[in-house]
Amino acid sequence: MSPIVQVRGLRYAYEDGTEALKGIDFELQPGETVALLGANGSGKTTFALHLNGLLRATSGTIAIDGLELRESNLKEIRRRVGLVFQDSDNQLFMPTVLEDVAFAPLAAGINSTAALAKAWLALEQVGMAHKAGKAPWHLSAGEKKRVAIAGILAEEPKILVLDEPTTFLDPPGQRGLAELLSSLPQAKILITHDVPFAARLAEVAVFFQEGRIAAKDTIPTIVRQFDW
Repeated sequence: MSPIVQVRGLRYAYEDGTEALKGIDFELQPGETVALLGANGSGKTTFALHLNGLLRATSGTIAIDGLELRESNLKEIRRRVGLVFQDSDNQLFMPTVLEDVAFAPLAAGINSTAALAKAWLALEQVGMAHKAGKAPWHLSAGEKKRVAIAGILAEEPKILVLDEPTTFLDPPGQRGLAELLSSLPQAKILITHDVPFAARLAEVAVFFQEGRIAAKDTIPTIVRQFDW
């Protein structure tokens, strides 16, 4: 089986020359869930932002579902890689939940009938169809997270990248999110400090340390090895 994400020799330096990523090799298989663990500033989010071209590597290669990450493929890669931000308020900006979820399909040029159909389906997937007419800012943190995920699902991605998905969520919200994510067929990358949450969903973890991948193993092994 070919990896759905394949990264080789990825390096990234800031304008002042500071290296944030120092030769990352990484693979994600179709349907696999991998947790990215490590301290703040270790390179996890910087790495993730390369996967749909929000950051552009200094050197190295990235292939998404067989497509090399380059300018001519960028639009399609961004459809296939759905990035769910830590703060859902950064993704929700339309007057109603339905309009928010339909925004990306409409922006991609899909007619309004088809876009709304995709939005309804995505809301049903995340259990939020009953909130379709509500304003996003009237939702709870857990509901906002579900709507943000629905907005990504409406584009029919093959990969979900979730940055600290349990931030702002209470324990019931975290459990509900874990159940939702486990029901979705997409390959997933979880950037998190929440080891119990990661262990519910991920087969393996990758530990980032000072811009490098220091280890890839089961979550209990990573926790023991790095006293995490």
